[in-house]
Amino acid sequence: MTEYLVFRLYGPLASWGEAAVGESRPTATYPGRSAILGLLGAALGVRRDDDEGQRRLRDSVGIAIKQRSPGSLMRDYHTVQMPATQSKVTYRTRRDELSAPRKVINTILSSRDYRCDGLWIVAIWSTPRAELTLETLEKALEAPHFPLYLGRKACPPAAPLAPRRETFPQLRQALDVGFPPLWGKDSDDESRALRLPESAVYAWEGSADALDGDGQGVESSEVWDVPLNRRRWQFGARTEHRRVVRVEEKR
Repeated sequence: MTEYLVFRLYGPLASWGEAAVGESRPTATYPGRSAILGLLGAALGVRRDDDEGQRRLRDSVGIAIKQRSPGSLMRDYHTVQMPATQSKVTYRTRRDELSAPRKVINTILSSRDYRCDGLWIVAIWSTPRAELTLETLEKALEAPHFPLYLGRKACPPAAPLAPRRETFPQLRQALDVGFPPLWGKDSDDESRALRLPESAVYAWEGSADALDGDGQGVESSEVWDVPLNRRRWQFGARTEHRRVVRVEEKR
């Protein structure tokens, strides 16, 4: 039996950043380890330049996700005015940038992706090196120090996270726990409102059979979403396992 801290993430907009090159800023369909640690860090009040606080949080928890709905993709087109880089010239504020001579101001085109009406369940557990308890994390999510958001500051949660600690024999049972419906009186109303798909995606770390003891139908890959240094935006690799399961399937 293992104790888990389980909570729900829902919002009209979410953006789970992936590797970005050039003007494109893509989003994954579900939050990775970096996104969940960022949310927990905001709840605890851990700042990005607090290297020791970031390390304690990173080493304390294992993370798994159940994607009940990825939501729909929305692409936002941006134009941003930025002055060209010049030697011996430093722009300390946005006002300084826009006050630069017109001849050095360029227009940068970019697109940013969001997930609309996505729904995810998160389960975390303590690691052998844990310095933070699940009880501490639960209390932080109930009364966060900093505002919480789903990947970007423009994407606040639109429903209570409803965190709770429970003990389960398997990880999948923790991810399958029920939550109060977002709309209406029962889960059928929620399914219709969100157009929930027939299948759910489970993503977890650890061994390939850690979800429910069955390693069949599991896809594994290396993902670079372990935050090593938040100030320098450095990330390390980990192995993530995934399985797609029909919602009707019972175990």
